[in-house]
Amino acid sequence: MPELPEVETVRRSLAPALEGARIVSVAVRHPRLARRNESPADVGDRLLGRLIHRMGRIGKFLLADIEGDLTWVMHLGMSGRIELAHPDELEKPHTHVVITTDREQEMRMVDPRTFGFVAVYTPEELADSTIADLGPDALDHLPRSPVWVRRLAGRRVAIKTLLLDQRFVAGLGNIYADEVLHRAGIRPDRPAGSLTTEEIKRLRAFVHPILQAGLRWGGTSLSDLTYLLPDGRAGEYLHRLRAYGREGLPCYRDGTPIERTVIGGRSSFWCPQCQQ
Repeated sequence: MPELPEVETVRRSLAPALEGARIVSVAVRHPRLARRNESPADVGDRLLGRLIHRMGRIGKFLLADIEGDLTWVMHLGMSGRIELAHPDELEKPHTHVVITTDREQEMRMVDPRTFGFVAVYTPEELADSTIADLGPDALDHLPRSPVWVRRLAGRRVAIKTLLLDQRFVAGLGNIYADEVLHRAGIRPDRPAGSLTTEEIKRLRAFVHPILQAGLRWGGTSLSDLTYLLPDGRAGEYLHRLRAYGREGLPCYRDGTPIERTVIGGRSSFWCPQCQQ
């Protein structure tokens, strides 16, 4: 699933192409992708003819402020990706959403597994949606260490599981949570409440630099290439990962083979020597 760096990379690509443009046609071809509204036609009716004011993001969600006090929301799910293309360009398989603007440009959503979605919300609907339950954004609004200390106190849940909880902090996923924990030297299965104040400060301190590094290299495209940049290029952060996906390979810090553990149903990659 694309995580914060991947979604922010997409946002930065979409913003100059879509901001200030007017939507002239909408095609939502798979009803599952419109499941947060009444129907695909409802999504189309709410988008058609609207001016796109601003492309934003919170956590893993793309949010566009559009004319009429509406919010256009996109989530890429497990396998979704966004393309920018000229209307004459051939579509990729599994292109389920096509938004055309008055700049003769199409924004296409490709999603083989249809776990992603596109929705258009009124202010009241947005306040009642899952977006309202998101925690602070991990890149733009990361809470200070004293807040983390208070929120972790007494928690028995594994720290890796808590980092993946979008209500705790929005945007971290499996890849970047493993990278943050490895850099901080903390085992992913440690109860969150067992972390000392110094460990919590160290953990928090690595969140922003690692997300920024992911952004700098265009995000992480794994071998399945489900995530690609809107221009079709692969993100290059895969080759700079220190923990995720490196089972059996030597830790860059001490040479100990990286291990894989399942925590809360998710694979976690970590070093048994330097993560305590």
